[in-house]
Amino acid sequence: MADQRRRWTRDELLVALDLYLRLPFGRARAGNPEIQEMAARINRTPDALTMKIANFASVDPTLNREGLRHAAEADREIWKELETNSSAVTNEIQQVLTRLSVEEIGAAAQGTEDVPLEEDELVLTAARREQSMFRAAVLSAYDFRCCVTGLSEPRLLVASHIVPWRDDPKNRLNPSNGLCLSAIHDRAFDRGLITFDDRFRLVLSPQMVERGDAFIGTAFTPFAGKQIALPSKFAPDLDLLAHHREHIFLASG
Repeated sequence: MADQRRRWTRDELLVALDLYLRLPFGRARAGNPEIQEMAARINRTPDALTMKIANFASVDPTLNREGLRHAAEADREIWKELETNSSAVTNEIQQVLTRLSVEEIGAAAQGTEDVPLEEDELVLTAARREQSMFRAAVLSAYDFRCCVTGLSEPRLLVASHIVPWRDDPKNRLNPSNGLCLSAIHDRAFDRGLITFDDRFRLVLSPQMVERGDAFIGTAFTPFAGKQIALPSKFAPDLDLLAHHREHIFLASG
């Protein structure tokens, strides 16, 4: 009970938010070793940390579910910060995790020892942190499977931006601006050779169809017109998909 009554600090909320972003729903349980480890590090019970993660589901507007009804105002405020300044929140999460000596945060936490960095290096490090967070959020939402083919080999999966990183700073870290794709489908999507309609069905560019390539007939043609596997959270933003169709997709041969 004391654990429940103690006010959550900002650092603790950021730890819970990080886990919400990175973990598939099926793994956000008190029995998950990662949750148990993080709970111990912030001096919370696994049950309390799991409930706080669930609270973020209740304030996530991309979900058609209520989650827990008693999400605290602090939970709502930190979510608003994520929506309005995701880069700052992402960097703060990484700083908290680094202070807690968490190793399972990927390459984003590497190279941040007490070695002075030049300005260019600081920019590059921040970008890597942001990309690591984006990848973790997108891949976990799709349960680490390509949404087109179902491929589950993580070394061949890409968190693909719907609107490119360089073109839309506001949505760079928005998981709803992402799709989990195999490396080959990511490249085709990035080059406008495939896109998705407003019912999330794969559309082939005429340039792909006209080639009559045997590999295209195996890797792409069978999926044309079929709906992708939708994520458990952070569904693809329809406006961003429309932008891809209008500005990136090669609609003519």
